[in-house]
This record gives sequence, C-alpha cells and structure tokens, in this order.
Amino acid sequence: MKHSKYSVVIIGGGIAGLYAALKIAQKNKIPDGLLLITKSKLGESNSRYAQGGIVAVLNENKKDSTSLHISDTLKAGAGLGDFNITKFISENSDAVIKDLLDLGVEFDKNGNDNFFLTLEAAHSVNRILHSGGDATGRGIEKALTKKVAQNPDIEVYEQTLAVDLLVNSDSECKGLVAFNDLTQEYEVIYSSVVILASGGLGQLYKHTTNPTVATGDGVALAYNAGAIIQDMEFIQFHPTAFAREINENRFLISEAVRGEGAKLINAKGVEFMHKYHEKKELAPRDVVTRAIFNEMKEQHLENVYLNSTHLEKSMLEKRFPNITRICEENGIDISKDFIPVSPAAHYAMGGIKTNIEGRSSIRGLYAIGEVASTGLHGANRLASNSLLECVVCAYELANYLKEVNLTPPKQIDETIKSIVDKYSQEIDYVEYDVEKLKGELQDIMWDYVGILRDETSLKIADEKLQRLKAEFTTNAKCFNKYEYEFKNMLTVAQLIINSAQKRKESRGAHFRTDYQITKEIAEHNCVVKGEKEPVFVA
Repeated sequence: MKHSKYSVVIIGGGIAGLYAALKIAQKNKIPDGLLLITKSKLGESNSRYAQGGIVAVLNENKKDSTSLHISDTLKAGAGLGDFNITKFISENSDAVIKDLLDLGVEFDKNGNDNFFLTLEAAHSVNRILHSGGDATGRGIEKALTKKVAQNPDIEVYEQTLAVDLLVNSDSECKGLVAFNDLTQEYEVIYSSVVILASGGLGQLYKHTTNPTVATGDGVALAYNAGAIIQDMEFIQFHPTAFAREINENRFLISEAVRGEGAKLINAKGVEFMHKYHEKKELAPRDVVTRAIFNEMKEQHLENVYLNSTHLEKSMLEKRFPNITRICEENGIDISKDFIPVSPAAHYAMGGIKTNIEGRSSIRGLYAIGEVASTGLHGANRLASNSLLECVVCAYELANYLKEVNLTPPKQIDETIKSIVDKYSQEIDYVEYDVEKLKGELQDIMWDYVGILRDETSLKIADEKLQRLKAEFTTNAKCFNKYEYEFKNMLTVAQLIINSAQKRKESRGAHFRTDYQITKEIAEHNCVVKGEKEPVFVA
C-alpha cells in the first residue's frame, strides 16, 4: 500500500473545493504540495447543476444592502440562522464576486454592460447573478477547473474516494485513507490539513436533483471520525423539479423561472399558490414545496405544472437556454406547453458543524460547502446562498491557513496505525446487489422521511433501515466505490432519521404533521458518534 504526504488535502471537486485549492495555493507556502481528490472526474459535482445563480450583494446595486440580505436570509432560516455568520458572508459577497471575475468567471450582463441581476423566492430585491442564462454552477466550475488544471502546485486524483480519516488519540486529523476505483488500490495520505468539500446527500432520496456522486460521503467520514454533526433533519426539497426521470436524477427547473413570472397551476390549469402564501410563487421554498405536495395529494396527481406560456419566447430562450433545450428534448415547448413539475430532494442545511473558516470540532479537519453547517442556512436555505457560502468560506479558510503549520505529520500513533492496518488486511468476498439495496434505501427515505414526517413514519423508517443494515454486513473495508457509497448512505440516513425523531416541532424544511407548531426557542440539533440520540444546543 502506497504512503504519501501533502501540506493540504482537499476532498471534493466542486466549486468549494476548486476555489479553496486556488486560494490556498495563492496565499500559502505549501512545501509538500496540495492534493485535490475527486471520486468522479474533475468537473462532475453538485455545483455543476446549480442553475439559478449566486447571491451578489454588490456595492454598485443601490437597491440592495447587506442589511436587506441578512434579513432575508435569517427570515428564511426560521430562527436557526447565525447572525454573525450571515453578516460576514453578506459583507464579503462583493469582494469574492470580483475575485471570481478575476479568475475568469463570466456573469451575464444586460445591453448596458451592467450585471443582469434577477429575483428569486424570498429575496426582497434583485440580487442574483447568473452565468450562461441558467447554467451558473457550470459556468463557475468550468472557469475554476481550468485554473486548477493550469496550476502546477495543485495535484488532482480523479476516480478516488476518501474512505477513512486518520484521527489520532488526541483527536487530531493527520490525513486519510484513499481508494482508487480504477486501480482498486489504497493509499495512505498524511497531512495536517484535511478539507472536506464533498457536497451533498440528495441520492439518499428516490427523487432528487442531485447527481449520482451526492451520497453524503463527507458527513459519514466526519461522523465516523468523531466530529460534531448538526441539524441533519433539515433537508430542502426543491419545489419544481422536472417531473420526468432523466438518468438517475431529476432535472431542476430553476426558481428563477418563477422569478421571471411563471405561475404554478394544477391539472385544470388553475393557479393555487394564493391559497398558501401571500408571496405566492415567490414564497420560501419549503412553503412552495408543501403547497405542491398538498395539491398533488388532494387531487391524486403525479405532478403539477409550471406555466410560462405568457412570457416572451425570446426571453425564455435567452434567459433559460438549458431548461428550454431539456424540455424540448422531452417534447415540451415552454413558450406553448405547461412544464410538469414536482418536488425533489435538493439540499442539506445540516452537516459538519463548522465556523466561518471551516474549522470542525476535530483539529486539522475542515469542511466547506454543502457538507458543512455554518449556521448561514438555518432551517431552510435562501435561494442561491449556497454558492456564495462556498466561495466566502473557502476564501476565509485560505486566510486562516496562513497562520497554520502546513508540515505533514512526522510521526503517527497506534490509533492511526490501527486504522491503516484495516485496509491492509484481506477480507472475505460477499456479493451485494448494491443497486437494489440503494433503491430500497431511497424508497425508505422518500416515503417515510420526506416532505412530511410524523412519529409513525419515522419509526417505520428506522425499523426498515435496521433491516437494511442487517443485509449489508460490511463494517470497514469494502470491495468497490459503490459499496463505500452505500455504507456512507446508511450512516447518513440514520443521522437524518434520528434527528427528525428528536425534533418534535415543525421548523423550516422539517415539517412534522404531529407537531405542526414551531417552538419559541430555536435550538440546533447536534450529535457525535457514540451518543444514543441528538442533543439540542441553544
């Protein structure tokens, strides 16, 4: 088994990981190099599928202010948002956007060469930048990937999965064990700085906008290593996913389509959002999602529809070229036909508890992006805040590391040796039908831990999950990437179920039909490995 060392290791090739790599390489001396690990190919991540845009509280936008953005974010977060974190990210928005421009990111502009700022749900003013119309994530990622590929200080491992963190007896992270899915070989990588930027967990659900790589690996790694995990019950379901299966995820119909004036209608063509919220289609995501879910349930529908036929065709084609194309490929002209939509799992507000620089409860272990829980999103993420959080936190982490010793560890203790030894041993081959097991898990999470929950559904989910765990007996070393992913999915599913059982109230994206009242005091729901149940922390 190969052993290597690096000054910094980043796990994840999305916007958070790419931007962190570039800023760390720019701001720090990294004598032993920087390694970026991605379990797919560089450029294949959740970030790539972000359509709507990125929040930009720009100095030149006189209609906007940080105070307005802070207010919108905290309101959407349903009492669990952190004011200081939100303030910091908002105040640094202008600077990081300008830095992205310097790195070659191109944001759309209007005829006067000013940035084209659009509106999304629960925002009080137009403040959303987009790239390529409705391909913002792809636009940012493409520019950053190009810069990473050109940087001689950054080494990239593709098709490689981090399977274990090397945490010593003093609770310090000193590296990781990686598995190359192409060569089927393990590598022990020593580093005093390990950054998890591994993205989300949407693949735990039957219907999701997330790509196949979003299996919650980072949360599982951190939890198994003993890090504090926070607020896992808060899963955001995007209200308008294209209600047709495309590959293994559902294509997102961006919130920006509603921002431009599209209306939600039922099968009879009747608008219904006025029954649920004064802001109608631009209500917070959890409200719109539950409204659609309720309409589908009451009228026994597989989906509702998004009506954009009253909007100009030229505007739709220019503003939403990707959505227009995908719908056309499926026989729908969005200027003439209604778009079938239904909710799908989209984003995890919870994750590894961190501060603004990405520091977790384990020294040497950092987390940024969707895998982290900084307190920005609270119980319900405000649209397009996710990409902003990725870049601001990555930037601050790079600044923080200027004061950190980036020398890889020279010695390791017996605790780390015992972790490494597990991956040197031969194990008996057990054949699993991982796709079948994964499908069963996704059904459990969608049917019982979805948009609406209650004590009975969560208990059923827990019982079914225990039976699924009994079928998959692998505890440590697996035979392939898919087994490692499924093992991580089981861990994260248990965290979500347990946290949802513990929170006996409805708040933000967590809605319990048996506890519909929101409590006066908002508390975070934290857990570490070995605890019997999550603990609320005010």
